[in-house]
Amino acid sequence: MSAAASSAISVATNPLKSLTLSSRSPLPSAISVAFPSRNRDAPRRRLILVSCTAGDGSKPTILVAEKLGEAGVKLLEDFANVDCSYNMTPEELNTKISLCDALIVRSGTKVGREVFESSRGRLKVVGRAGVGIDNVDLSAATEFGCLVVNAPTANTIAAAEHGIALMAAMARNVAQSDASVKAGEWKRNKYVGVSLVGKTLAVLGFGKVGTEVARRAKGLGMRVIAHDPYAPADRAHAIGVDLVSFDEALATADFISLHMPLTPATNKILNDETFAKMKKGVRIVNVARGGVIDEDALVRALDSGIVAQAALDVFTKEPPAKDSKLVQHERVTVTPHLGASTMEAQEGVAIEIAEAVVGALNGELAATAVNAPMVSAEVLTELKPYVILAEKLGRLAVQLVAGGSGVKNVKVSYTSARATDDLDTRLLRAMITKGIIEPISDVYVNLVNADFTAKQRGLRLSEERVLLDGSPENPLETITVQLGNVESKFASSLSESGEVKVEGRVKDGVPHLTKVGSFEVDVTLDGSIILCRQVDQPGMIGTVGSILGESNVNVNFMSVGRIAPRKQAIMAIGVDDQPSKETLKKIGEIPAVEEFVFLKL
Repeated sequence: MSAAASSAISVATNPLKSLTLSSRSPLPSAISVAFPSRNRDAPRRRLILVSCTAGDGSKPTILVAEKLGEAGVKLLEDFANVDCSYNMTPEELNTKISLCDALIVRSGTKVGREVFESSRGRLKVVGRAGVGIDNVDLSAATEFGCLVVNAPTANTIAAAEHGIALMAAMARNVAQSDASVKAGEWKRNKYVGVSLVGKTLAVLGFGKVGTEVARRAKGLGMRVIAHDPYAPADRAHAIGVDLVSFDEALATADFISLHMPLTPATNKILNDETFAKMKKGVRIVNVARGGVIDEDALVRALDSGIVAQAALDVFTKEPPAKDSKLVQHERVTVTPHLGASTMEAQEGVAIEIAEAVVGALNGELAATAVNAPMVSAEVLTELKPYVILAEKLGRLAVQLVAGGSGVKNVKVSYTSARATDDLDTRLLRAMITKGIIEPISDVYVNLVNADFTAKQRGLRLSEERVLLDGSPENPLETITVQLGNVESKFASSLSESGEVKVEGRVKDGVPHLTKVGSFEVDVTLDGSIILCRQVDQPGMIGTVGSILGESNVNVNFMSVGRIAPRKQAIMAIGVDDQPSKETLKKIGEIPAVEEFVFLKL
């Protein structure tokens, strides 16, 4: 960030008087965000923080790469240009993606780094119509500032029902006996099954689907245990489930049902070693991800009798090979990845992902964002005006930096009566970063890639929190942004220790600039601002106001902060319109004005 804060036109009057007018065109604001409540059962909520619209008013383009329910496609078509192109090769996807603002996939399309590189910065949202996101390169998405959302709730019940259906079908040999009867046989003795009641079911992965499977298994009279290092014990106990260690789950279970994502830690988590720890005759159900089971090891466990039966809806490679020993095994029941395949779930997933993608492109972020910091909806609602304040303080501060000064060190101070644990500043930090970087670069910064972009540019941002006495009714009293080791185009913006310093607070829900350097001011952060350092004398407000009025520039707010009467003062003027160069030159020629700067928000 060694470039000037903006391309500028400067008119020198005397060493203490300079005019700087930004000629940079307005930047589109970032997408806003909403996040889920800490209560997992609470309904999804959205909150618009900052609008995001195409500069030319044209519709965005959404590429749907796999079959999506009609209701979802209709929602997309009401908002954007929709391209439904199925069964594309990776090369075709990479070619087409540079023309698209959003991409929607299911599990069959790999969205790797090449896709994001090929988009050349245009792709802003990837929607995964379903739960798992292992086919999307999240690190690359984050690096390129692309939001990834999924649809985890609409197919929860369908997946849980399918898991229970497979478990019951496996226990009673439904698939095998059906094939036998259709082949003209009647072998009742061969297909004697086992009962579910009284058996122990181990649920590995106690998220949404795992929880619903446990509820239904309890209704069937099963004893249910679960292993999940992130599951809260109170939620498990509320439905009569005991959380146990992984090894205890393996050693105790009569049935094991898998409901975990595919990650490096869970890849082939069921293997020769773990099968050896299981109770002989265990039965396994998998409606999660094929890769969590070592399929060759499962065949060996079936042949040895450690595993009595398996029921599988997912496979490491889909579709599996026709001559797969696992698929052809007599004691294995298989279905072709049908976990979410109910009419209700398909429509629900289509609507959920369409709403999330449209919301993100329209300035919202669904609660199902998977590569953004998780901030609760309650916290976000409370921080809304402070988020706007944070970005605008960043924009103001960087525009005060003189050309040639590289911004590397940023210090942010928050004053609050709340304890540190009760103040989540991640979103504020991201918006300050956005405000600092965007005006002096061509990089699009949002909540997803703010920290990555700052690190990539060598921007070191430190935070401090100052605890105040008083009522913690408001989350924050002030936010202060300081840029260290820089030169300023407006000398009065420097603090006593030499940093460019701006401070703001929220008043009645509206962001205000309250301090520049050592001078106290009070101006709403709306429109643009003219800062003037002047000799404190009568008539200055009227003189400047008249110049602006003659140029048809509307003043929305004006504030003067001074050291002492008849000494130096700072006049902060909020304007709705951008004054012309001639108008600003007239202000600079007022004898009592020592320096001034025009700042565009």
